[in-house]
Amino acid sequence: MVDLSNLGLSIRCSLAPAPPRQLPPGPLGFGKLFTDHVFLAEHTPESGWGDFAIIPRADVGVGLASGALQYGLSAFDGVKAYRTAQGRLHLFRPDRHAARLAASAERLCMPPLEPARLIAALRALVRVEQDSVPDAARGSLYLRPTLFANDEYLGVRPGNLHTLAILASPVDSYFGQDSRPLRLWAERGLTRAAPGGVGAAKTGGNYAASLLAARDAKQRGYDQVLWLDAIEHRYVEEVGTMNLFVHFKSGVVTPPLDGTILAGVTRESCLTLLKEWGVPTEERRLTLDELLAAHRAGELLEIFGTGTAAVVAAVGEVAWATHKVSPIGGPIGERLKVALGELHRGEVRDTRGWLLAV
Repeated sequence: MVDLSNLGLSIRCSLAPAPPRQLPPGPLGFGKLFTDHVFLAEHTPESGWGDFAIIPRADVGVGLASGALQYGLSAFDGVKAYRTAQGRLHLFRPDRHAARLAASAERLCMPPLEPARLIAALRALVRVEQDSVPDAARGSLYLRPTLFANDEYLGVRPGNLHTLAILASPVDSYFGQDSRPLRLWAERGLTRAAPGGVGAAKTGGNYAASLLAARDAKQRGYDQVLWLDAIEHRYVEEVGTMNLFVHFKSGVVTPPLDGTILAGVTRESCLTLLKEWGVPTEERRLTLDELLAAHRAGELLEIFGTGTAAVVAAVGEVAWATHKVSPIGGPIGERLKVALGELHRGEVRDTRGWLLAV
């Protein structure tokens, strides 16, 4: 039996009768495999959060008239657990992910689970599914805490009953085995998020809004969408599911968190590393025209995206209308990817308190 006694949370544990499945020998992919168990918690207005449990994934059900299905009342986050070469397990910055999920929940009128309890739940599920955490060089266990309204009703209002569920999925690279730089299409018609909306919340509706543009971009031969602002369609914001960084000869620029952009934990980590390395870095608005001018002047060194799933992904081309820009190359994106990878795998000492032992 897995020891869950020192987590500060009373968790009922009902394990599946079958022995745990072994990881397949080949590539894991991303979000294609799921572990046998999930963590669940329930919230009512009278009792608050309670009934903490780890149960078989097959036993989970959601009502067809739930607020989550009918009105999009759901928020989620993504946290990764890593195994070091010595076999130790840890989570990367779960406190920041827990805080972000709480902020998303509040934007959607849902009760957040206290960060300390969420972190305890994440640690508990990893302990139960520890055999599903890949070896250090192979990947990670991606954890998806999802909060959703679970009472059944028709009529637009906040939910009264809520569930927190945590899925676990062994993963490797988000973009598969293809490590080539991404090609982006700058979307100047459709909009992912507008000022005053829910762009800064990690909610399913934002991703649903992105799918048509993503499909169109892929039909044009591109990998992802570069999202622009909703008003002028000039200012760059996000790259598909990632935050955006641009490395000019003068320094690194990333768009500011102005309410339409998700506050990425990897983005925040990269900003910290860049500051420690003495790299000139700005959080400011950035236009397509500025990218084009820097490209023509030979001053556009790198473009890359950052996120929990992809970590750091290089961009080799951005296109729109009759224009294309390509960075000439630089060391910053790869240096960030290597530094974060070494930390994830426990190959360097954690001096910032970013790793939490499971």
